[in-house]
Amino acid sequence: MIDKRNFYINGHWIKPDKQNDYYVINPSNERRYAKISLGNNNDVEKAVDAAKNAFISWSQVSKNHKIFLLEKLLKIYKSRWEEITQTMSDEMGAPIDWSSSAQTSSGYDHINDFIKCLKDFDFDKKFDSKSNNLISYEPIGVCALITPWNWPINQITLKVIPALSTGCTMVLKPSEIAPLSGMLFAEIVHEAGFPPGVFNLINGDGEGVGTDLSLHPDIDMISFTGSTRAGKLISKNAASTIKRVCLELGGKGGNIIFADSYNNAIRDGVKNIMSNTGQSCDAPTRMLVEKSIYKRAIEEAADEAKKIKVDIASKKGNHIGPVISKIQYDKIISLIQSGIDEGAKLITGGIDKPEGLAKGYFIRPTIFTNVTNEMRIAREEIFGPVLSIIPFENEDEAIAIVNSTSYGLGNYVQTEDKEKARRVAKKLRSGGVYINGNSAAPGTPFGGYRQSGNGREGGKWGLKEFLEIKTICGWE
Repeated sequence: MIDKRNFYINGHWIKPDKQNDYYVINPSNERRYAKISLGNNNDVEKAVDAAKNAFISWSQVSKNHKIFLLEKLLKIYKSRWEEITQTMSDEMGAPIDWSSSAQTSSGYDHINDFIKCLKDFDFDKKFDSKSNNLISYEPIGVCALITPWNWPINQITLKVIPALSTGCTMVLKPSEIAPLSGMLFAEIVHEAGFPPGVFNLINGDGEGVGTDLSLHPDIDMISFTGSTRAGKLISKNAASTIKRVCLELGGKGGNIIFADSYNNAIRDGVKNIMSNTGQSCDAPTRMLVEKSIYKRAIEEAADEAKKIKVDIASKKGNHIGPVISKIQYDKIISLIQSGIDEGAKLITGGIDKPEGLAKGYFIRPTIFTNVTNEMRIAREEIFGPVLSIIPFENEDEAIAIVNSTSYGLGNYVQTEDKEKARRVAKKLRSGGVYINGNSAAPGTPFGGYRQSGNGREGGKWGLKEFLEIKTICGWE
């Protein structure tokens, strides 16, 4: 049993105020393999005090010195690549090859990109040539960073690195069900030589540490990635002190496939939703297909889904792993059953476990057809390997269906008509639109509309989330 019950506060690993053991479970075999401790209000106070005291000096550190430390951190991160990869594979069930190529690599890419952005970022700018006004970007202060389990290091680096870059200090609370990669990242920060108190880590659940952080009067900003339900609670708690809140929440992406789409659009759409076992907030979980190719789309989608293998995370190869936990497994199975009960047609997958995988939280790639936008499977975020296929008559209907959701994170358009693709993309209400399989370039902003959140992560937009803007009159 791995013992990781200490917290990283003020540059040291210290015992929690009170021992409150919580077991980390390997989702591939349902075994307890590590234990952490869930923190309490006293632990939060220690971490916030450390961050508050460190802010006085860290906020004044030069950009060049921050770059020096971040480049050192990047080098250490790369040297511990395999360890990071294995940790995420064990804690959240990412197949080992995917854990390396997608999960660990995303963290490296974010660190690298933020360093480049920081080098080019001007914290002080003259307003114009006529005035004597200076516009100054300054660190917002002490930040609470609350990260999810589905992309652990990805989200940690999207928050910690811009916070460090801008001169903020912080308390990180990783997900309690996949906390070990966050603790490993704390070791990397320590080894890189960041001053005590700049970065602190406490484990805990949302009701405990999460609530304490969101209510704390000395926390100036909260950056949270997780469920829309939790995001609403955090926003309410934060309102009492008017702290800044940056939220990256749920999604229910639509993937519009027109009759003139490229050859593999349907198969790529299936592979997209099934990657990471469907546990990505911007996954295209609704596939909208033009009626003239609907029958072919169903056949191709079913064929592609049946090719996708399901297996334990420790095996090498191109397969999907388990979902993260028993709670998630039960929720997903319940939603699959609701699709059956509401009259959608199940063409592959279902509620039964994959053959030979009785232990572990495994779900077969599941596809429904004849789905209407009123069904639960079309409205609710499932967060598993489940795809709903919905037919449409024309462009306007497709746009209306995609936009008829409370979410707005990522949507997708497949057509070889460039003007139509651009026209549709501009009408979709989401923070990102992906045309014909193109992905976001490093440093582009990521975030959502409506109940998918507010604020943006990545690149210069990610840096600005952690900055206040000051106008100084009479500078010259």
